[in-house]
Amino acid sequence: MLTAMRKILIGVLLFLVVLVAAAALVPLLFKDKLRALADKQLAERVRARVLYDPANIDVSLLRTFPDLTLNLKELRVIGLDSFRRDTLAYLPALRVGLDVMSVVRGGQIKVKTVELDRPDLSLRVLKSGRANWDIMISDSAAAAQGQDTTQVSLAIQGWKLNDARLRYEDLTLPFRMEARGMNHSGAGDFERNVFDMTSQTTVTDLDMAYGGVNYLTDKQVNADVTMAMDLDKMLFTFKDNKVKLNDFPFSFAGAIGLPNATDITYDLTFKALETDFKNILSLVPGVYTDKFKNIETSGKVAFDGYYKGTQSAVRMPGYGLNLQVSNGQFHYPDLPQAARNINLKMNVDNPSGFTNNVKVNIPQFHLDLGKNPIDGNVLIDGLEPMKLDGRVKANVDLAEMLKVYPVKDLAMRGQFFVDATGKGIYSKTQMPVVNAAIRLTNGYVKSAQFPAPIEQINLNGTVVNTTGQVNDTQINLPQFRMVLEGEPLEGRLAAQNIAKPVFDADVRGTVDLTKITKIFPLEGMTVTGRVKGNIAAKGNMADVEAGRYQNVVASGNVQASNITYQSKDLPQGVKISSANATFNNNQIAVQSLAGTTGSSDFNASGTVSNYMGYLFVPGQSLLATMTVNSRNFNVNEWMVDEVTAKPTAAAKPGAAPAKAQGVVQIPKFFDLVLNSSVGNVTYDNLKLTNLKGTVLVKDQTATLQNLTFNTLGGEFATTGSYTSKDLAHPKFNFGLNIKNLSFQNAFSAFNTIKTLVPLASQVEGIFGTNFNVSGEMGPDMMPNLASLSGKGLFDVVRAAVNRSEVMTKIASLTTLPELKEILVVNKRIDAQIVNGNLIVQPFDLTVGDVKMTLGGSNSLAGILEYAAALNVPTGKLGSALSSKVTQLTGVKDLQGTDRVTLGLNIGGTVTNPSVKLTSGSVKDQAKTMVTSVVKTKAADALNNLAAKNKFLKDSTLRVEELNRQALEARAKQEVEKRKLEAEAKAKNEVGRQLNNLFGKPKPKPAPTPTPEPADTTKKGG
Repeated sequence: MLTAMRKILIGVLLFLVVLVAAAALVPLLFKDKLRALADKQLAERVRARVLYDPANIDVSLLRTFPDLTLNLKELRVIGLDSFRRDTLAYLPALRVGLDVMSVVRGGQIKVKTVELDRPDLSLRVLKSGRANWDIMISDSAAAAQGQDTTQVSLAIQGWKLNDARLRYEDLTLPFRMEARGMNHSGAGDFERNVFDMTSQTTVTDLDMAYGGVNYLTDKQVNADVTMAMDLDKMLFTFKDNKVKLNDFPFSFAGAIGLPNATDITYDLTFKALETDFKNILSLVPGVYTDKFKNIETSGKVAFDGYYKGTQSAVRMPGYGLNLQVSNGQFHYPDLPQAARNINLKMNVDNPSGFTNNVKVNIPQFHLDLGKNPIDGNVLIDGLEPMKLDGRVKANVDLAEMLKVYPVKDLAMRGQFFVDATGKGIYSKTQMPVVNAAIRLTNGYVKSAQFPAPIEQINLNGTVVNTTGQVNDTQINLPQFRMVLEGEPLEGRLAAQNIAKPVFDADVRGTVDLTKITKIFPLEGMTVTGRVKGNIAAKGNMADVEAGRYQNVVASGNVQASNITYQSKDLPQGVKISSANATFNNNQIAVQSLAGTTGSSDFNASGTVSNYMGYLFVPGQSLLATMTVNSRNFNVNEWMVDEVTAKPTAAAKPGAAPAKAQGVVQIPKFFDLVLNSSVGNVTYDNLKLTNLKGTVLVKDQTATLQNLTFNTLGGEFATTGSYTSKDLAHPKFNFGLNIKNLSFQNAFSAFNTIKTLVPLASQVEGIFGTNFNVSGEMGPDMMPNLASLSGKGLFDVVRAAVNRSEVMTKIASLTTLPELKEILVVNKRIDAQIVNGNLIVQPFDLTVGDVKMTLGGSNSLAGILEYAAALNVPTGKLGSALSSKVTQLTGVKDLQGTDRVTLGLNIGGTVTNPSVKLTSGSVKDQAKTMVTSVVKTKAADALNNLAAKNKFLKDSTLRVEELNRQALEARAKQEVEKRKLEAEAKAKNEVGRQLNNLFGKPKPKPAPTPTPEPADTTKKGG
């Protein structure tokens, strides 16, 4: 017995030793193999930039035993083309569980689990329908490229996301969703074709918006879902499931199918799982807080709906929902009054799925906020055009409202009254018959964020349209007044005709933006300062659009002080310390405007015209002639991303950016003349001083006229233009006149010089240039060298060429040591840039009694292709060189000649050149020899440029043709969509008419008249 026990213990011990050894050795044995496989799969199967450090790939066995875990840390997936600035996914930690035996056997590796920690996922769909997550290369496409598609098999059994952030934006709808603090886990055997998939999801904060309207904000989600998966039929059916939005639980029934590669079918219904009013109350903004559990409620809720049909390029599923609240009531225990008699009936129905066919019917809505009733009803049929029939009526004491519903840190008083009815068709050419009145009497608002209230708020206005014609709409606001700390702001407005308004308005008083924004904070921006003015305007918008400003009466003055503004779109912020302006119907006269933006300051004065057209007529430009002075201006702070047009990372509050990151965007609809004088300008890493000249801004183009400045010890003058019409490829065309610039300074500061004139690094001295150059700016606001073309002169004042590898090799080959160091004085050199290649025309040098002619080209890659001809006294040739020249010239007795011409070919690079003797002559034909070589190089460059331009033109034509085909396809889809929409609408209308004809009930006996109930909204009205 003891012997048997000993054997068992020894066996267990051996098993544990083997297991521990395997756990230690397996990762070491297969780490390099799995790392190579990960590299290969990411490179071959993902159509995106995948950034990661190979050192962050590791393998372990213990975490997911008995599976092998492949760990990847700090992985980013960045899109291409239109999405090249988008990070699709940032994965701090990714763990992939692999079937250990499939790794050991060396065949197809099975992926069994995937787990992500703190992933940040951003999914986007452009207006064109293109999605940024469409990055995986299919098996068929990979196989067509000769790749092995059997190395990895997805045998997923479980997945998990921990503390994820998910953003989804679809510009085709437009729809936006963001989930923060999301935890999701799921399980299912994807090696089988029929199985159950279970998932659990929680979200701390969920936001949803459609068409710019926020429908869900900061909602909590808790979902447990089981689905029957049939991969043979691609049919996925809801089984047990419960979804909870805040405290509102509901569930789904039905199925989702993928019948083909393009369509999705839905046959879904949903309903509330509980009927207490408190559940749906939790969705009201501001209610679902830590006090929610203490709210006293009563009343019932019914909620259900459907989502049914096919989603395709021309169809969307039909949808509908019903919501009914009966006798709802809620009461906060720490408040004296309750909200009672909450009754709501709402039906949304759109069986065709076409948004324009939606019907919304709210036949009843009533709410008593304490003793303050609110009533309404509305019927909406379609959206464009919209048939409308509705009314809203309320008479609310704001102080009593706060006794029912708490608004944090806000006190209010006053009587608010609204009574509005509308019935008819709303479209671009029609208005419903409208009769609306709104009044706020003795209003008072005080925020805990600011000690003083806004008080004496009085507002009285009407909107009336008695005919349904747009031109007959009348808006009348005879009185508006408010007072903040003794400073009043008041005005009035009268307008008629929505399409071409006839207006008469004035406003006068003081607005303290600092105080106002503390009382009413603005999300995503900071605004402070004071504006005081007296403004009046009277006229007709038709005259404004036509520029007949003599028919418009406008006058006034505005003074501003200490205005600050900062937002995501202007992160460096702007501060106007003081501004004074007067205006009339034609122009604004800016007497003074002083301020700062980021680290830059400015002072301006001048005139602004067409301001009415710019403000009120889309597409009209603002005209201005201004004198602008600045002590310091940092161009780097105004860089934007060339794809998204958003400010780049360099433009952040705080320290000014030291280098350019992004491009400068010239705004639309500005026609400006800016006479500028700036003491110091920062552009990339350059410091410019004494900048003066005129900048014209028009049609997204900045034109520089006689702009002069100093930098790097030289004097610069430029005339030309820069345009950002194509923000991804901004173009420039400049004429440069430079004097007294150091070769060393130019080489250190300008990448263009480093690349195109690399020899400048070995030259000491001063030069100037008069050069015209055009091309495209790169994403760092520096020229894209491959796009450059230009022509001009270099004036070498003085240049000492020392320690040059090129001249050293020429001196060694020719046995002329004086060529190692040469001095050039007052030499003019013709050059041109073709397709990014610098072509230097032949020029002459004299070094002692050696005459040299040099010319050629060098490429963006730094390759030299130069020819040199040296006219040398025969007596200076060494014996070896004389023998070589004799072979080249055929002249046996060189001593009978005074001079010989040596032809040299210079290749390689500046740091590693190659110099070869290619020809010799007893004639002085150096110029001819070099000119022939340069002409050949120039012709080759021009031919390459022509071929490049033809390729670009052909590519553009191909892109235009593809865009045209895409537009035609979308147009056909839109026509088909409209056709199906009209058919669905007609079918629905026929059904309604038949129902009215055959389903109309027999008339009932007239009821006994009863007294009409009192109108509870008349109190205080």
